[in-house]
This record gives sequence, C-alpha cells and structure tokens, in this order.
Amino acid sequence: MIDARRSEIVSLVKQHGELPVTELSKILGVSEVTVRSDLKVLADAGQVRRTRGSVRLPTDVRRESPLEETRLEHSAAKRRIGRAAAALIRDGETVFIDVGSTTTEVARAVSPTLQGVTVVTNGLNIALELERLPGVRVIVTGGTLRPLQHSLVSPYALDVLRHIHADRLFLGCNGVHAEHGVTNANHEEAEIKRVMVQQSREIVVVADHSKLGRISRALIAPTDRIRTLISDRSGPAPPPELRRAIPELHLV
Repeated sequence: MIDARRSEIVSLVKQHGELPVTELSKILGVSEVTVRSDLKVLADAGQVRRTRGSVRLPTDVRRESPLEETRLEHSAAKRRIGRAAAALIRDGETVFIDVGSTTTEVARAVSPTLQGVTVVTNGLNIALELERLPGVRVIVTGGTLRPLQHSLVSPYALDVLRHIHADRLFLGCNGVHAEHGVTNANHEEAEIKRVMVQQSREIVVVADHSKLGRISRALIAPTDRIRTLISDRSGPAPPPELRRAIPELHLV
C-alpha cells in the first residue's frame, strides 16, 4: 500500500510538473505528515525534488561530470571497494570491467601476479590501466566514444560483447535499490551494461554508499540477478531490504 501510494505520487508529479503538499494530501486522502514522509523517501531515491511546500520532478538536464571529477568523490571508499573486488579475479578467468570511477579502481587493483586472465572493457582508461600487467590480455569493445567518461557505446560495442561469455562482471552504476534494481544515469551506457549482465555468469556490483537505495534513469538489472554487492562503511548502513535482496553484500 505504501509503495502504491508513492508510485501514485511520482505519477501525479509527472502529470502536473509540480504539486503542493496540501494538494497531494487531498488527492491521496492522507495527512500532510504522511505525504512529507513519502516525499523524503522519493527525494532520497532521486525520483522527485522537494521544494518549499511542494514537490516537482528532479532536474534531468544536468551537466555530466567528467570521470576525473567523479573519481574524487568518496575516493578512499572507492579504492577500498576496488581492492576488494579485484581480489575476486582468478587465474584463467574472462572478466568484464565496466566503465566508471569505481570500476577504474578495480582495474588499478588487479594483481600483477595473475596469469591467463582476459579482461573485456568498454572503458579506454581502464584498458590503459591494465596495459602494464603481463598476465592480462585486454580486449576493448570498440564503438562510439563518450569523451567525458572515456567509454565506448553503440554502434559496434554490443556486437563484440554478444560474442563473449564472461566468468564475472564488475558493474558500476548510479543506483542500487531493492525493488527497482541496479540503475544508471545514461541510457547508452545502460544498454552496454545490460548486455554485459546477460553475458556474465556472476555479477559483482561495485558502488559506494551514496548509490545505495537510490534509483537512476535507466534499468541495468533487477536485484535478483545480482549475487554480490561491494560497498563501503563510510555512510549510513545499507537499507535492510537491500541486504535481504542481495545474497552477498560486503562493506569494506
């Protein structure tokens, strides 16, 4: 019932653009206190934006931050996550390493003692990070360059990925939510990520605490497709429903 009401709030805001809290209270037949409580949850998930006495859709037209800037956000946490994730790679494996600031830290932490590992990536910076490792063969997907993220998207990237079966995918994202799954802000990148998920035996999501419980624009995968989530202890504890949804949730 609570989820249905919150979904209706989002639907009403999409329909009207902006609504006063008092109006929402009347439409839904609940108190303003209840509406404000719902709005806090929805705002924390990035679905609405609260203003004084009203609610509106979030501003979707935002400047996309370069990878060099996002790497500075929660940088120590991302390094810890990267080290924990990279430690999962075994000799002889084929792995996908997705684009992003946290997955870049995974690439940086790959052990130089590994042998016979193949890494497939659509991140140019990630390929360069791995170039130094003698036991790692790097395959770059090709495709169209997204300069701010140094990532390659369609066309062509999807064609390469569909011919590869990976033991493990290290997946970056903008949001991890128990009900709404793993999501991303950019639709082109999300398309690549979805194919990586389809072609991987095991999915490891790497996401700092600011991504937990949040919902972004484009779905990558439902939570029941995720076996492992590696995050950090720097922020609030992960939502209990997220702990229940993902079998292996590790905080580093």
